[in-house]
Amino acid sequence: MRKLMSDRRTTPISIIGFDSAWTDSPKAPGAISVIRIDDKGRRTFVPPSLVSFDAALTVIQTEASFSALRIVALDQPTIVPNLTSLRPVDRVAASLISWLGGGVQPANRSKIGMFDDAAPVWRFKERLGATEDPEASRSASAGLFLMEVFPALALPSFGPAFCGRLLGPRYNPARRKTFTLAGWQAVIDVMRLRALTESVDGLCEWADALAAVSAPKKADQDQLDAALCALIGLHWQMAPREASIMIGDRTFGYMIVPASTDVRARLKSAADKAGVPIDVEMLDCSKPF
Repeated sequence: MRKLMSDRRTTPISIIGFDSAWTDSPKAPGAISVIRIDDKGRRTFVPPSLVSFDAALTVIQTEASFSALRIVALDQPTIVPNLTSLRPVDRVAASLISWLGGGVQPANRSKIGMFDDAAPVWRFKERLGATEDPEASRSASAGLFLMEVFPALALPSFGPAFCGRLLGPRYNPARRKTFTLAGWQAVIDVMRLRALTESVDGLCEWADALAAVSAPKKADQDQLDAALCALIGLHWQMAPREASIMIGDRTFGYMIVPASTDVRARLKSAADKAGVPIDVEMLDCSKPF
């Protein structure tokens, strides 16, 4: 195990945060961002760009020239076997999100253009050809991995001030009735703090520029979420395993979530009530490699 971890520290890694446009509309593209970790451990932020699924594939493929190990943290359901209603993992996520004052969009196969058989996400996954095994990605030294994340679930752990009843930030400019500039700035403040804590070069400067936008638009939020996705991926890879939680499984759907003590307790309680597994694939570190 010591040799594996030593090799991992000297392996260049690209953590790719992708906030996809679920229906891949040209008028409302998604956004992609990267945190690169070089063989010395230095972390560098590549600012987000607006992308279609095809353009995102190009970015991900290009990262192979920089890093032996690439992890794509995607803000979209990646496993949706259910024909109707919500996935089990969505029900658990919704318990926390509703407590924070938000909502979760149901993921099911009846959502035409999002999750039906012809939806762009399935074509993206097929062309990507990534291994969808989050636990394995933590010990890998090379390869391309995919995992599902949800920025709104990460915020109460990244920003403890958000962890309370109806305290979730209202930072989506497309929802004019609920959006607040204070909520927008608060999320950027959390990102700025994460940049300093995680020593990600360039992220603070990008966050400062975003904070200067007086009237943010949905595209700005998509780029903010792409950066959050990358930070979630970085946290999953570099923080102790108990600092994150895997809700659900790779059969019925899952999410990778940063988990403070309070967030973990709430998610575990909701999962236990719903019969949804938690950390079901967690590696037993006591076993020899």
